Amino acid sequence: MSLNIGFRSPEQWEQLAKAHLDKGAFDYIQTGAGAEETLQANIDGFKQWKIVPRVMRDVSSVDVSTSIFGERASMPVSLAPVGFQTIIHPDGELAAAKAAAAQQVPYTVSTVSTYSMEEIAEAMGNAPRFFQLYWPSDDDIALSFIRRAEQNGFSAIFVTVDTPMLGWREQDKQNQYFPLRKGEGLGNYLTDPIFTEKTLASREGTEQTIAEVASRLFNRSLTWEKINWLRKQTKLPIVAKGIVHPEDAKLAVEVGLDGLVVSNHGGRQLDGSISSIEALPAVKEAVGNDIQILFDGGIRRGADIVKALALGADSILIGRLYAYGLINGQAGVMHVIAQLKEELETSLVLTGESSLASLQQATLVRAQK
Repeated sequence: MSLNIGFRSPEQWEQLAKAHLDKGAFDYIQTGAGAEETLQANIDGFKQWKIVPRVMRDVSSVDVSTSIFGERASMPVSLAPVGFQTIIHPDGELAAAKAAAAQQVPYTVSTVSTYSMEEIAEAMGNAPRFFQLYWPSDDDIALSFIRRAEQNGFSAIFVTVDTPMLGWREQDKQNQYFPLRKGEGLGNYLTDPIFTEKTLASREGTEQTIAEVASRLFNRSLTWEKINWLRKQTKLPIVAKGIVHPEDAKLAVEVGLDGLVVSNHGGRQLDGSISSIEALPAVKEAVGNDIQILFDGGIRRGADIVKALALGADSILIGRLYAYGLINGQAGVMHVIAQLKEELETSLVLTGESSLASLQQATLVRAQK
C-alpha cells in the first residue's frame, strides 16, 4: 500500500490506519486492557503537567541529539518493540527498521517479530538496534536469543518484565484475534537452532509449531535472580522494560542493570494501574542518576517528550505512533519520526532551552485542578 503523504497529526495517522486495516489488526494495535482506563491515563497524564517557558534566551542553535546505551541518536527517541508488524504492512519490521536507520534513531526488535533478528540486522546495516526479550519459559531458548543478538550487532537487551501473561484485552477477545494464531511473529523462533532442535519444529508456521511457541512465550516464574544469571551470560547492556514502582526501580539498580523503561505496556496489561508519566517522578527520585531511565507510554507530540525529559527520563520510546505510520511502509514511519523531531525542536526552542541537558523539572508545574 502506498498513500499520499502530507502533514498528518497523530490522530489522523490513527484514523488512516483504522480506515485501511482489518478490524482485528487495528484493534490489536490500538486498544488496551479492560476498560482502557490506563490506556487513556497514559495520554491524559501529560495534561497534568504544564510547561513554564523562559524567554529572551539564545536559542538560535538547537541540538536534540543524544546517546542511548552508547549509540548516537538524532533525538532522544527509540522505536519501541512492537510485535507482529506484518499485520500492518507486508514489509513489517523490515520497513520500520529501515526507517529508523534512515532517521538515525535506534530500533528495538521484538521477540515476536515476523522477520527474524538476522533479517532485520541485515536490513539495518550498522544502524543502532536493540533486542527485546520476552523471556520464554525455557532458559536455553532465552540464552540462544541473546547469543544471536550479540552475533548480529544488537547494542542492548530489553527484558520485558511486566508480561508474565497477556493482559485482559477485551476487544481482542471479542474479535477472537491474536496474531500468533495466524502464524505472525514467529520469525525469531522458527530460525532459532535451540527451539527447532527441542521441538522438531518446521520452518513453517504450522499449528503444531504455533502451539510450541505459545507454550513457551511467557514465563510466570521470572524473578530478579534470573536477571542476575543473565548478567553473567552477556556483556551487552541489560534493560528492564515495564517498571512503574520505585522499589522495583531500586531493585533494577541493585542487580546491576544498565537501564529501565518506565512503562505500563501501553495500557495493555493491568488496567487501572498507574500511568507512565505519573510513575516517572517517583522512579527518578528512587534511582537518581544511577541508571539510565527510558520512558514509554502516551507520547504523541514533541511537547510530551519535553515533559518526560524534564521529569527525569533520559530518552523515550514510541510505539503506537510509528505503528500507525507503518500503514504506508518505510516512508510512513520515516514521516512520523521526522515530524516528531521537528516538533521536538520547536517545543524545545519555545520552552527557552537550546539543548536537552538544560531541561530541568522546574520547567514544569502541576496543572491546577
